[in-house]
Parts: sequence; structure tokens; C-alpha cells
Amino acid sequence: MSTPGDDARLTAVHSYRLFDAPRPVVLDELTRLAAALFETPMSAVTLVGGDRQWLAGNTGLPEGQEPLATSFCREVVSTGAPLVVPDTREHPLFSTWSNVSGPPHIRFYAGVPLIDEDGHLLGTVCVVDDKPRNIDEKRLELLTTMAGQAAGHLAAIRTRLLLTEVGDELSRAVGREEDFVASVSHELRTPVTTIQGYLELLVDNEELEPYRKMIDPIRRNGERLVRMVDHLLAGTRPEATPLPLLRGGTDLVAVAEAGAAACRAEATQRDVRIAVETTDRRVRVSGDFTRLSQAAEQLIRNAVLFSPAGTTVTVRVLDTGLEVADQGAGIPTDELPHVTARFYRGRHAQQQAVPGVGLGLSIVDRIMRAHDGSFAITSPGADRGTTVRMVLPA
Repeated sequence: MSTPGDDARLTAVHSYRLFDAPRPVVLDELTRLAAALFETPMSAVTLVGGDRQWLAGNTGLPEGQEPLATSFCREVVSTGAPLVVPDTREHPLFSTWSNVSGPPHIRFYAGVPLIDEDGHLLGTVCVVDDKPRNIDEKRLELLTTMAGQAAGHLAAIRTRLLLTEVGDELSRAVGREEDFVASVSHELRTPVTTIQGYLELLVDNEELEPYRKMIDPIRRNGERLVRMVDHLLAGTRPEATPLPLLRGGTDLVAVAEAGAAACRAEATQRDVRIAVETTDRRVRVSGDFTRLSQAAEQLIRNAVLFSPAGTTVTVRVLDTGLEVADQGAGIPTDELPHVTARFYRGRHAQQQAVPGVGLGLSIVDRIMRAHDGSFAITSPGADRGTTVRMVLPA
């Protein structure tokens, strides 16, 4: 493994050409999953250069580069080992840092090394909170798995760059499309995410308790707007454009937990319980953790939105996939053939003003087809619920 100041390491970091460039959408999606799974407001994929740190993937942290003088991620790169700080205010070094005493008010940090396929330590994958907390070894291992996913995505990005240089037209088309999506994502998501960050600070301010009834709806609608932007960006990718995948050993239990974690706040708000039924062992399949977690999130969120208050959405981990079952209104037989069409919204969704733009199942369909898998929908009848099963090749 390369050392922090090693010229070979720095050459590797810059070979991905992400400094001062639009963030890859897939790395933003990975940090969003990490933040949801660890229930933290902030997460990042960082690249640590010789004189600065760059956020190649980001959820909730201030935009752009960060100085190395107050970089937790630099500490991870320096030691080559995971770093967990339960409460920065009690740490003899970190308690004096400006990002602890001031915005973004880091209280908890957990980061693991981001190591590429050549063994170079590029930076970290980390989760950050503005409240003290801790994580156990199992969660730290999951964060390490996410770092492996980030490294794989970075390798794919670099390969695409190399292909572009030798004149691969398909790679150029994919590159242009992904650069456009990254720019749109940045322009739309970044302002809302910044607003949400400041709203979190307002929520924590006890002096503003009388205004909580006004602040909470603003925060919820901000989260809804971010989800809608994510839906539009994921669901309107041209059909002819290949969906980038990072196939590897993926734990379906982690996929189910990530999808459920991303939907739990909305489920609580709607008085719907999410129950994840897993086994004591890992269930590993060949697939892209980020994309499969997206698919699981879409299915679980759909189930939550169509479930009456007081009911349960059940997520079952199968040997080769996941099953999501709800106790909602069900899908009429004549609508079943159309539910994967883009922007399709059934009668119940329109009549009951169920939130959404009609892209969730089309996104799941595309992700499963890219994995050479499938998903099937079973709905016995009105008010008898819906069961959706996504299956990957054995």
C-alpha cells in the first residue's frame, strides 16, 4: 500500500481527474446511501491530494475542497487505518479544529481507507454527524464494503477516460450524458442540500422551539424535492445509454437495510412500520451495491406511500433477491402491464394524490435488466396489498 506522501499515490489520485470537476452521480448516490444507512446528515467520498482534499461524492457537507490542516480524512490516509471519533469535543486534537467549533459542527466522524485496484490509498469513505455517537464493528465493516464499491466506480470512471482518449464513440456519448447529469444534479440538489443543512442547525436551536411547526414542514419538503430530483435524473436517462454497473460480491442483507434506512423517516411520518426479515448469514450475489440499494429503496418507498397508517411493509431477503410486501390498496389487473412505464401513475395514485412522478418502478425495471435479473409484481385484488420480488441470476 502506498504512503500518504508517496509520489505514486498522488499520481494515482490525480489520474481520476476529479479535482475541480463535476462530481460523478454514482458517488453522490453512494454517499446518500451511506448517510441513510448510518442515519447521519453527512457523508463523503474524499480524495486526498498533496495540498488539499476534494469531495468526489458528497451528501450534506459544504461544497468544494477542504484544507488538509483540519481534515479527518487526512488522518485516515496518514495511518492507513479506519478512524472513529465518537465525540470530537472530547478529543485533544480535533476539539480545536474550525470545522468542529464552527460549520459544519462535526461531532462524530467515521472514515475508512479508499484503496484503488492498484493498492494506492486515494482517500476515504466517511460518515459524519453533528451529534456525538458511535458505531460497532459490523457497521464499520459495512462502511469498508462501501469503500470497495467507491473504488470500483472510480476504476470504471478512469477506464472511461482512457477509452475516450483512444476514440471510443460510445464512451464519449456516455461521458457527455453523465457529465450533463452531474451538472444538473449539482445545480438542482446542491442549493436544497445546503438549505437542509442550515435547517438542521435551526432544529437543534432550543431558542427556536416556538417556530418548530414552521421549520419541520420546510425540511420535509426539502427532502421531498431532493428525492424528486434524484428520481428524474435516474429515470430519464436515455434508454440507449448503458447503465453503468459495478458488479461484485454484494450482500443482500446490507442492500435491504440500506433501502429500508432511506425510507424509515418517511414511513414514521406516515405511521407505517418497515420490518426487514433477514437471516443470520450473509446472502451474497453478483451485483452493484449502489444500484441494487436504489432499487430496494424505490420498492420500499412505493410500498410505504401506498400503505394505510398503522400497517407494516415487510422486506424479505431471499437467496437470490428481495421481496417487498405491503398491506395497501393493491394494483388493478388492467394497470399491471403499465406500471413500469415512465411517468405512469395509476388511478389510486391520482385520486389519493400519492406523492411521486411515476418513475420508481421504471427505475427498478432498468436496474434489474442491467443485472440480467427480473422483478415481478403480484397484487391479489383491491385492498389486499402488493408483493414485489426482485430476482438476480443465481
